[in-house]
Amino acid sequence: MARIELKLPQMGESVAEATVTSWLKEVGDTIEADEAVLEIATDKVDSEVPSEVDGVLVEKFFEVDDVAKVGDVLAIIETDGDAEEQVSEVNDTDDEVEEETQQVAASIEENIETVKENVSTSSQDFSDSERFYSPLVKNIAKEENVSLSELETIKGTGKDGRVTKYDMLNYLENRGSAKAPETKSQETVKPQEPARETPKQTALAKEPAKSMAKAAQATPVSVNGQDEIIEMSRMGKLISHHMVESVQTSAHVQSFIEVDVTNIWNWRNKVKNEFQKREGEKLTFTPIFMQAVAKAIKDFPMINISVDGDKIIKKKNINLGMAAALPDGNLIVPVIKNADQLNLVGMAKRVNDLANRARENKLKPEEIQGGTYTVTNVGTFGSVMGTPIINQPQVAILALGAIRKVPAVIETPEGDFIGIRHKMFLSHSYDHRVVNGALGGQFVQRVAEYLEAWDADKEI
Repeated sequence: MARIELKLPQMGESVAEATVTSWLKEVGDTIEADEAVLEIATDKVDSEVPSEVDGVLVEKFFEVDDVAKVGDVLAIIETDGDAEEQVSEVNDTDDEVEEETQQVAASIEENIETVKENVSTSSQDFSDSERFYSPLVKNIAKEENVSLSELETIKGTGKDGRVTKYDMLNYLENRGSAKAPETKSQETVKPQEPARETPKQTALAKEPAKSMAKAAQATPVSVNGQDEIIEMSRMGKLISHHMVESVQTSAHVQSFIEVDVTNIWNWRNKVKNEFQKREGEKLTFTPIFMQAVAKAIKDFPMINISVDGDKIIKKKNINLGMAAALPDGNLIVPVIKNADQLNLVGMAKRVNDLANRARENKLKPEEIQGGTYTVTNVGTFGSVMGTPIINQPQVAILALGAIRKVPAVIETPEGDFIGIRHKMFLSHSYDHRVVNGALGGQFVQRVAEYLEAWDADKEI
């Protein structure tokens, strides 16, 4: 019999941990190779962890709602056959294991020295408290010399009022600005020096949970017996934090432009049936708009950037995020990688594939990462225009309004006249820290020009 470790796999370069949301198998259950054993959730997407071998689940190391890091052993699966052969298939060679063991030993020794230093600088003991504090919270308290009496005053936002890492960091950020307690002899009290910002406090500014802590201090909402209290979903909480963080980070400003898409409307009606018969795909307006956006980004590459402190990162690839509504009312943004390299047929197939799998919750983590610019279609729900919030760390987002039949002035060499046209609004939100009004306005104007110049006789 062989015992195989089921580890949390790498799920993208920016994903370091995941939360166990449910176990699909229990101890004693038989498992087939590639069969899902448990479901996990990251701040990006939900996913399943499959088994690499046939066997029986004999041990679980994480419970539902526990957080595991990439590489952590989630469970043990016992298999039939020669143990040495089975282990060699999924684990490293003996030499690699020995080298890894030496590295782990060195790391442990280094950690022990670090712990010794921490203990020598702080002798806090929290065993007398009736409240539960996690080891991480205790370590932060020791490192920052937070006494037990001080720790007891911190309001926890975790489950059952527990103090979380974010509560500690938020408290430490505001600790230096708190009023010093009054003493009997005010004359002997020296002015308190401004607290210097620590790296942890600086990093806190980027933590989505900071908004959670602030929200916890908001005025309580009055609830009566007829009101229904609904718990926000995990994804809903993430979206909430992401949106608040974006507003706090970027200086949002908007530009609007009206576009005549009559040629596109008529052309699509003419070719959509033949396109579906030939390609097996529906031809919607979205790939047409996406192609125009990708072309405009090539013309204005400084809209395809991110901000890192005082530095601007100019992105080489044009990866378009496509905001998609989910059946439960939440939102997800799959990414079309290298969108400028796709023709209209390829763009249509990619758009349909991502949209369908988004609704079925079958997107892979890497398919919602790496976006450099986002497009959202608010017209799907009848909105004429919108002012979307930037999807960090990007600096701009385009909202597509509903296409409407409207009376319009049509200019011709023979004179102006009134006609019925199909028109829509484009709403461009951008970060005024790095995108000025000229660039923001010229970019959305260029998108409009590409759409209005559509060839009504175009073959596909």
